[in-house]
Amino acid sequence: MSDEHERVIRSLQAFASTRGELARLFARGQGLHTTDAAAIVEIIDAEERGAPLTPARLAERLALTTGATSTLLNRLEGAGHVSRARGHSDRRMVTLHATAAIEATADAFFDPLARQLRAAVGDYSAADLALIETFVNRLTDTMSTYMDAAGREQP
Repeated sequence: MSDEHERVIRSLQAFASTRGELARLFARGQGLHTTDAAAIVEIIDAEERGAPLTPARLAERLALTTGATSTLLNRLEGAGHVSRARGHSDRRMVTLHATAAIEATADAFFDPLARQLRAAVGDYSAADLALIETFVNRLTDTMSTYMDAAGREQP
């Protein structure tokens, strides 16, 4: 691998590490365990994409057992951060929703950063951004494929 390739990989690793630090900062500021904060962010992100998470999908996203996820959701629901809904034609399907209060808290924390990130990428052309998006998606797909294979190999 060339020096340029190594630098790009190290930069992406630093970005991922900084994102993790950001999540921990949000958790500390709200007096939450980092897993609780990660769950809230996952639930809000899924809702914003129009595809609310099920408890099973949240368990996958957080790499938790179903039992641990149930305990986590009970804690978040008890704290007034999350609700579960059966608002589908299949009443057995439960989806997770953030409460307005925790959404407002998350927005107050993350919205200023979102504005700064938009400004940071504002100087790139549409073609540059398309290339970056393709690049990041390829890396994400590669990592997902690797994790799937590694997960099948583990007992």
